Amino acid sequence: QVQLVESGGGLVQPGGSLRLSCVASGTIGRFNFMGWYRQAPGKERELVAAMTIVGSTNYADSVKGRFTISRDNAKNAVYLQMNSLKPEDTAVYYCNAMYGSNSYPYWGQGTQVTVSS
Repeated sequence: QVQLVESGGGLVQPGGSLRLSCVASGTIGRFNFMGWYRQAPGKERELVAAMTIVGSTNYADSVKGRFTISRDNAKNAVYLQMNSLKPEDTAVYYCNAMYGSNSYPYWGQGTQVTVSS
């Protein structure tokens, strides 16, 4: 079955950087859509960044200019480079992948990102 495995979360000071990785296994073909969501305590899960297989991107306004999403289509992997991190970026970050725009969404187990001094 399809599994998404995330890595790269942790504790970082404000202004610092982290790089999240997500690699898919058990897939049939390549995902058209891959991205990252996050969920802070007491809040709904929200889109952070997404990227199509042809390279189109979409970012939440709150992360534009600070976060960069990238993909390795051959590996069915997606990455999130997070710079200039703020305390409000603290959340559990989830990898998401779909074969098509209306297809079943696959989710990773989540990785905690904590931005604190």
